[in-house]
Amino acid sequence: MILLLASILIPFVTALVCLTNGNRPGVARIVGVAGAALLLLSSALLLKETLASGFIVIQVGEWAAPFGITLIADVFSASMVCITGVVALACAIYSLREIPENLVRKHYFALFHFLIMGVNGAFITGDLFNLYVWFEIMLLSSFVLITMGGGRDQLEGGVKYLVINLFSSILFLSGIGLIYGKLGTLNMADIAFRLSQTDDAFLINSSAMLLLAAFGVKAAIFPFFFWLPASYHTPNITISALFAGLLTKVGVYALIRAYTLFFHTQFDVVQEILLFLAGATMVTGVLGAAVQYEIRKILSFHIVSQIGYMIMGLAIGSSLAIAGAIFYTIHHIIVKTNLFLITGLIIRKCGTADLKKIGGLYKWAPGLSLLFFIPAFSLGGIPPLSGFWAKFTVILAGLETQHYILVTVALLVGVLTLFSMTKIWAEAFWKNKEQVDAETDPYAGNKLPLSMTAPCIALAAMTVAIGLFSNPLFVLAQTASEQLLDPAAYIETVLNPEP
Repeated sequence: MILLLASILIPFVTALVCLTNGNRPGVARIVGVAGAALLLLSSALLLKETLASGFIVIQVGEWAAPFGITLIADVFSASMVCITGVVALACAIYSLREIPENLVRKHYFALFHFLIMGVNGAFITGDLFNLYVWFEIMLLSSFVLITMGGGRDQLEGGVKYLVINLFSSILFLSGIGLIYGKLGTLNMADIAFRLSQTDDAFLINSSAMLLLAAFGVKAAIFPFFFWLPASYHTPNITISALFAGLLTKVGVYALIRAYTLFFHTQFDVVQEILLFLAGATMVTGVLGAAVQYEIRKILSFHIVSQIGYMIMGLAIGSSLAIAGAIFYTIHHIIVKTNLFLITGLIIRKCGTADLKKIGGLYKWAPGLSLLFFIPAFSLGGIPPLSGFWAKFTVILAGLETQHYILVTVALLVGVLTLFSMTKIWAEAFWKNKEQVDAETDPYAGNKLPLSMTAPCIALAAMTVAIGLFSNPLFVLAQTASEQLLDPAAYIETVLNPEP
């Protein structure tokens, strides 16, 4: 049980220590990285334990469910906590040189770990109101992080980010209020049990729609995605990478959890809506990316597009489809975080992320070229990288269930995604003719620190490893899918624990 608590306590204690050392940036940096490393270790052990035992549950204060606060980890939530630990460590190490001292003195590392605490809390909570609380912790931390630089673009992006997410919070609270008014409980297992005993569509579907909208804003699905490309390119690149890797995936996690646990008895009512939203999210995201020439903006729109594949897995709803959605989510967290971090290397090397102003990197920075190539073409679905297996699993599930229109959309979006990655490659790495033909390195004065390149190398290696040895991750995703599609075990573990 201590491993479950550690996923919250480690970032909380780390944040407090960093907060009390705000005027000692060297200490804050060391503590920030050490806390992230310890979190990764504890989260890996938590995943190992859930794979062995199925569920780990804590009733806080020893108040039995549904009266107390429940914390619970199954394979899905433990996997998400573990990949959060990977991203936290990568970004913490990258921050050592990327985040300037003045932001460290403004408690960057404390806010960083408060955000991680909120993310992990959302993954392991067993109470709907506490999920709202964790969302608000994430929102407060992320808003301060996104506006830390104090620039006009950052403040503008931060306001857009805050306003739409506050709207999401209102929708979420409304959904919570309806559920509590109807059922008299907010314990997630108890809600699932009570809803499974009724076929009253009104009792279920009004709440389901409010939660779909609330979680849809967090996940940036169509038509709620517009805040993301307006804000994610504005802060420091490490903050963008952290957001890109984790924040929308919390929304995806909440959607998958809600529609497999609460609303599975009425899933057919919302399935057509989810199928449409998945396709629309893929298309709007990839078309938005196609017209951009700033790397961070391209990648921000592709977050939206790739979320569509995850929602596609949920919308199909079969065991293979849910497994594909989980596989896709984990793969995408690694790849998208890495792409933003590598964009930071490009900015450090060239001074800009504008594709019209850079070029020739394949000649003058071959190592950086390879680093970009791996996650970029994994995102495009090129075998044998991890993105190929993620797309293959979701599309195979669509073919098995005869969702041919959505499969066609997914394949076309995959081609357009590859086009966007090829555009970045062609513009930044193959051209500009003058830079390619130059006799001396035009970027020679801009060295890349090891603390910034090492996390990118590690994440790229993970992408290759998942691609070459995909079976262990797929087995894990399949195990998580089976647990999700059989909520009786979750309900029994929480409400009727063994003495």
